[in-house]
Amino acid sequence: MVRTTAGTVRGSRDGGLSVFKGIPFAQAPYGEHWLAAPAPARPWDGVREATAFGPRPAQVSIAPGVPEWSAAEGLECLTVNVWTPDEGGSGLPVMVWIYGGAYQAGSADMPEYDGSLLAAEGVVVVTFNYRVGLQGFGHVDGAPANRGFLDQVAALRWVQDNIAGFGGDPGRVTVFGESAGAGSVAALMSMPMARGLFGRAIAQSVPGTFFSTAYARKVSRDLLEGRSAHDCSPEELLAAARRFVARSKGVALPFSPVVDGEVLPETPWEAFADGAGSDIELVVGYNRDEFRMFAAMAPPATEHDLAEVLKEFALPDADVVYRTAHPDAGAVELYNVVLSDWLFRMPSALLADAHAGATYAYELTWAPTELGACHALDVPLTFGTVNGALAGWIIRGAPEAEAVSRQFRAAWTRFAKTGDPGWPAYEPVAASTHVFDVEPSDVRDPEAASRALWSKRGFPVIDE
Repeated sequence: MVRTTAGTVRGSRDGGLSVFKGIPFAQAPYGEHWLAAPAPARPWDGVREATAFGPRPAQVSIAPGVPEWSAAEGLECLTVNVWTPDEGGSGLPVMVWIYGGAYQAGSADMPEYDGSLLAAEGVVVVTFNYRVGLQGFGHVDGAPANRGFLDQVAALRWVQDNIAGFGGDPGRVTVFGESAGAGSVAALMSMPMARGLFGRAIAQSVPGTFFSTAYARKVSRDLLEGRSAHDCSPEELLAAARRFVARSKGVALPFSPVVDGEVLPETPWEAFADGAGSDIELVVGYNRDEFRMFAAMAPPATEHDLAEVLKEFALPDADVVYRTAHPDAGAVELYNVVLSDWLFRMPSALLADAHAGATYAYELTWAPTELGACHALDVPLTFGTVNGALAGWIIRGAPEAEAVSRQFRAAWTRFAKTGDPGWPAYEPVAASTHVFDVEPSDVRDPEAASRALWSKRGFPVIDE
């Protein structure tokens, strides 16, 4: 049992670990708290059982096999989960995971996010839920922007106030996340209200999309078709989001962080260039074949598709640069490279360039299947959940999986403990990058042509 600021919780034993699940860090974001900033959890009397995950936040299903959300699951979704090898006291490093899901979906109860193997390395692991979709990131007049980020800040404050009781050191907190979770990590490093809540960060595949207030307002109005979000139920918001994506033939990005000037004053790249986050040690990287996972769910690209995306991104001499850097690649592969660069690789690379503090870069190149080193491959490798459902799709029992996973787990926990993941620090001239593969290595600027090309364009706020 552990006493928190809201009351006592009782967890369970799992081998040598104590595990606590479903602890509220804020009140349910419904009813009087609908589309509002998170309110502190209500205190409780007696002992609260903390042996089951809290319900998911309201969300659409964006992956096969993930059930549609229903209010019947429960509404008290703003909860945290803790895995600890030593509750009550030794001041261990703390690792706080932020899930991805395109800012539209995700929850901490996914089996891929089981913290057991990481915690067994001598750290306290925390996962938590935050609001997604229109509830979390849609622009709503009369409501605070970036409510999903406000949830994340509230969870990190809960960690500061309570983690010592679970054996963690609130002065040694590392946030780590993948995809939208990595975008969240980068944003938190940029946000004044998150200062002092963590000292280290790991950003795995940072997305480059950040909206202006005007653009976010337009998207939300189009999604709601003239209705007020304040008057909609969660189910009605989800139905509106599904209709919006269907009208856009599945290619829309309806939600991203909003550069509102208050919660998020600037994009992370702009904020880092101005010195924000320089006191935070950072590991940032990407997977070599990010887009192949998405390409597997769509018709093969053509030369016309390739020309259209190059035109849309307005990269000078891009066609020549990409064909020179990848002389044996056809239209399909070049299309995948360009979209990998836009979505995750170059936002991550340019974030490393912009960060003024201690920075370590990596690239995952291990390719267990024809999907290559695709998006999300690093998730089961990070947690060691290499036999789960996601791994069954993108790893498929590859015999090297456990060895590559050990590389990730060793680097991430070492960084949480010491600030050094085990390879040379990054600086933009040499761009020294660690490569995760069956045989790991340290190389110079592995995606030099793309980095030079995209550094001219950058990732400005989306405003049209």
